[in-house]
Amino acid sequence: MQNTVLVNRIYRHFKGDYYIVVGIAKHSETEEEMVVYRQLYGAGELWVRPMSLFISEVDHEKYPDVKQKYRFELQDISSVK
Repeated sequence: MQNTVLVNRIYRHFKGDYYIVVGIAKHSETEEEMVVYRQLYGAGELWVRPMSLFISEVDHEKYPDVKQKYRFELQDISSVK
């Protein structure tokens, strides 16, 4: 299981879109770790998801055609310069 989420890095969601992680936060009452991330398309909205869901594996019974193992996977994107 991928268990490290890196801030300021780009991740691909298993449905195809890209997001940048902007921070790791804690829920104010439960102290559950949350991943704060921004969509890299459309209006660039900011989202939050529990860490446990962000790093979870794709449900391949529900999505049998998905090749990606994890819900969000770190991308290695090189600079063009």
